Order: sequence, then structure tokens, then C-alpha cells
Amino acid sequence: MSSHLIKQARMASWILAGLAVFAVLQLHLLPTLLAGLLVFQLVHMLAPRLQRHFANERSRLVALFLLTLLVVGAMTAVVVGALAFFKSDSSHIAVLFGKMAQILEDARSTLPAWIVDLLPESNDGLRGASIDWLREHAAELRNIGKEAALTLAHILIGMIIGAMISLHQVSPIVHQGPLAQALIERCRCFADAFRRIVFAQIRISALNTVLTASYLALALPLFGVHLPLTKTLIAVTFIVGLLPVVGNLISNTIIVIVSLSQSSHVAFFSLIFLIVIHKLEYFLNARIVGGQINARAWELLIAMLLMEALFGLPGVVAAPIVYAWIKRELADAGWL
Repeated sequence: MSSHLIKQARMASWILAGLAVFAVLQLHLLPTLLAGLLVFQLVHMLAPRLQRHFANERSRLVALFLLTLLVVGAMTAVVVGALAFFKSDSSHIAVLFGKMAQILEDARSTLPAWIVDLLPESNDGLRGASIDWLREHAAELRNIGKEAALTLAHILIGMIIGAMISLHQVSPIVHQGPLAQALIERCRCFADAFRRIVFAQIRISALNTVLTASYLALALPLFGVHLPLTKTLIAVTFIVGLLPVVGNLISNTIIVIVSLSQSSHVAFFSLIFLIVIHKLEYFLNARIVGGQINARAWELLIAMLLMEALFGLPGVVAAPIVYAWIKRELADAGWL
């Protein structure tokens, strides 16, 4: 096989892989892709530890099949459990945003003038703005249930595809042409980028949530301060914390606003504490996520801004993975 043919196949595989990523984001199939990659990575992380306890090939295949079923079942349970939590806690989410609006209205006398100027003039103004927003987005709100069901179906399909690919990996290798080999290499690089970014961000979000929960549920009550909807705030902190840097800013803003319900002093101390947590997350992103792909947090922010402009919220979610993948490909090609 000539080196020229291999180079052509590699270039074609890069183009096809780029088009595939664009299609996934454009067709709103990112949940499917992420679910499949997560199942694939979990199976491959756990399979070697399980298969070494079996002597023959058939028993190892059976063990891998059972492990795949277990992973898919566990992931399905997590998805269903999350949906059940938000369904049962949906009123809490609504109350949270209603509480934030009421807090801002009550805090007019203590907030700086430049902030007050940005708020509606009264509760009637706030209510009117809410009604206008609901009227403007009525069609979108009617489709939320349908889109949620479709997304759940896509996630389940993605998990099944990831499981099938995991089982296919142990099949005998047949002869593959240069393009097929190059495409497999692109998939491996993308899957590796997913593993390094996602699992690192889960660690960061979990640590951030533990620290925030310690502040909300332990530190503040010791001083006689009990914020409303603490459990909801902690859940929101973990979920939005899965977005690098930006998620931390979202949760911090919500917590500071809710802290205003107690006093401006509590809001101030919450802001100071959360600034420290934000700086810690920035450091962790530089050390953990950035260390995984040899990138700094500002590089990830630029990638997220660009992807958000192109694809909206799915672009923000996919940006760190896509950036890590592109940087890995360029480094392997000797261009970086």
C-alpha cells in the first residue's frame, strides 16, 4: 500500500469525520452520540478487569455481553431516575425562578441603582414581561414534552449502538482498506477525547457540588441562615457544573440571588465563597481538563463561544470534546 494512498485516505477521513460532527450537531443528535460514547467507554474500562477472571474465549464473551447489559441497564436507570427527579421536582424549579424574581423585587431598596434600572418597575411589570415571554415562546413550550420524549429515545438508541460497538470490538478483525482504517483511527481519537474531557469534568462538577453543598447545607445553618430550596440549588449546581466554567457562573448567580432573600450580607458572603469556588474550578480546569489536552481554560472558553454561536447550547456542550479531538489530531499529525 503506497504512502500516497494512505495520506489520501487520512485526509478523506478527516473531512468525513468533520462532516459527521457537523451533522450530529446540526441534526440535534448530540445526546445520542454522547450516550453511545459513554456506554462504549464504561464497557471498555470495566471489561479488562472482568475478563481476566475467565479462562476461555467463550466465557469472556459471555462476561462481556453481561457487562454490556449491566452498563446499559444502569445508564437507563440513571436517565429515568433523573427524569423522575425533575418531574417530581419541577414545581421546585418553577418555585426557584419565582422566588428569584420575588427576591429581586424585594431587594430594590438595597440594590445599586444601575442594577435596579435593569429590572421591571414593579411586580405587574415583571408579570407582564413573563406573560409576553410565554406568549412569544408558546409554540416552543408546547413542544417541550414531545422533544423530551424524542431526546430520551435518542439516548436509549445511542446506548444500544454503543453497546453493539463494544461487543463488535471483540470480533475477529477482517481485512480493511486504508479509508476504513483511517476512519477507525478518527473514531478512536474522538472517543479518547470524550473520555478525557467528560470524566474530568464530572470529577470537577462533583467536587464543586460537594463544596457548595457544604456551604449551603452545613456552613450557613451553623450561623442560623437557611436558604430556601437548598436541595434544588445543589442539584442545579451539579448539572450545570458539567459545563466547564460557564456552568459554575450560572449556579453562582442563582445562589447569590437566593441569598438576597436573607440579607445583603448573606449574599455578599455567598458571593465571596462562590468566587473562591469559581477560582478553584478555573484552576481545576487548567490542571485536570487542560492537562488532559494540553490546553488552558481560556482556550476552552473561546472554543465554547465559537461553538455556541454556530450550534447554540449543544455547541457549548460539545465544544471541549471537539476541541480536544482536533488538538489531538493536529498533534498526532505533527502540526502542533
